[in-house]
Amino acid sequence: MRKAATKCWILCLIFILMAVWVVFSAQAQTGHTDSRLQLIQSRHELQVCVWPEYYSISYRDPRTQKLGGLDIELARILAAELGVKLRFVDSSFSRLIPDLLKERCDVAMFAVGITPERAEQIDFTEPHLVSDMVAITTKNNRRIQQWDDLDQPGNVLAVAKGTWHEPVMRERLQYASLVAPDTPETRETEVLSGRADAFISDYPYSLRMLETTDWAQRIEPDTTFHLTYYAWAVKPGDAVWLERLNDFMRRIKKDGRLLQEASKFRLEPVIVLDTGPYEH
Repeated sequence: MRKAATKCWILCLIFILMAVWVVFSAQAQTGHTDSRLQLIQSRHELQVCVWPEYYSISYRDPRTQKLGGLDIELARILAAELGVKLRFVDSSFSRLIPDLLKERCDVAMFAVGITPERAEQIDFTEPHLVSDMVAITTKNNRRIQQWDDLDQPGNVLAVAKGTWHEPVMRERLQYASLVAPDTPETRETEVLSGRADAFISDYPYSLRMLETTDWAQRIEPDTTFHLTYYAWAVKPGDAVWLERLNDFMRRIKKDGRLLQEASKFRLEPVIVLDTGPYEH
């Protein structure tokens, strides 16, 4: 009798363990066990990576040390909607992927260009901005007056290391030389000093140069050169968290909040208001 009871108890224990295993396996496949959304809610804090040099996107004012820009405001709206505190974590395009993979933040919200190279390592939300390349040169540069003047023998062009502009320009340039300093400030100094003829950036960053300097002029392509969509980025493998961000993105596009915030930073020309599949 005792042996039968023991055998029954063992079989029941095995059944319970198998049932628990099935439940946890199903949760793991749907991403519910360790979704970052659960972690954010349990610690009552949303950690957002930003690049504090990105004017009109995630820019830290050197005078006040306060962050401002489109993605800063959207991060505040998102945190309020989640009912959690918000903490910004300084990052950059060169540190973007390691910062996400090492979980220094829950999401990178600084208009990250969607490129095939990045998409192999991290996940992106639906995009909210799109921009072509622009060039910034000095007003007194007589050699560069239009886009076709850039890729000429003897010219030196600068790009910020780690940005999407770097691989595109390395592939596209035939005659001009390319340098890729670590920081935007170095890139700008190269142009201002005359060691580089122009630097390559995008529409949002060009606003900084036109509004905060008296020497910069913007050179734009006559036709589309290389459009890139911008979005927010997360560590791959968490479908629940990614879908929560996409749901937020779709709603702020539909209800007008994205356009409203973008207009505060003069980004209406590059805003993406439709939803759906995108080709990059």
